Formats: sequence, C-alpha cells, structure tokens
Amino acid sequence: MSVPVLTRSTLNSGLWEGVIECCGGKAPAFEVCLGQRVLPGLSQTAIGHDSWTLTLPIPGECISEGVQTFVIREAGARVAIGHFSLIAGAPADGDLRGEVALLRAEIDMLKQAFRRQFEQRQV
Repeated sequence: MSVPVLTRSTLNSGLWEGVIECCGGKAPAFEVCLGQRVLPGLSQTAIGHDSWTLTLPIPGECISEGVQTFVIREAGARVAIGHFSLIAGAPADGDLRGEVALLRAEIDMLKQAFRRQFEQRQV
C-alpha cells in the first residue's frame, strides 16, 4: 500500500473534514492528535476505492489562546499525513504572520519615501 496523502482539508462550524487518498483498497485506521492526545470522535467514510473522508468535531477544550496544531496520521504511527491549525486570541509575539505583516508595512513606507524622493529629484 502507498503512503496516504491528505488531499483536501476544511473547517466549518467546528467540524473538520479531510480527504485521504492512498492505494491498496483496504481502509487504514486514522487518528487526529493534539500534542500527545488522540482526539475522540473521528469518523471515516469510504468515498471511492482509494479515498476516505475523515470527519472530526473539534472538542471545545481544544480551542484556546494561541496556535493549536492538529496532526492527522495513521493510527499508532508517528509519521504525519497532514495537519491543520487553529489560531485564537491575541497573536503571539513571535508569530510569523505578524512579522510578515510588519515587514510589508515597512516596505510600503520605504516605497512611499523612495517615490517622494525620486519625484523631488525629477523637478
């Protein structure tokens, strides 16, 4: 059997849904983990010979301040097939998205200053 691949992942109204594809026809067992904890409630439905839909209602106690990363893997395996993250509350100081937004704002300021300087020299 080939390695399972997470091909689609959505999160809507607290319900995560993902599509796993792999060859072999026999449905492997999957699990979703948060840290070392395997989350209960994962359902698995065949949608084709080599595809399965996984559905997991996100438990309320898993939603908290900061970044929570959920890992999808074959049951008992340590290798991740895929993952999804929830970000809630105040952004962390080291959050990469915040750093990128700050860099973009600084680049915009530099572009404006450069254009003003260039326009003044043209006159």
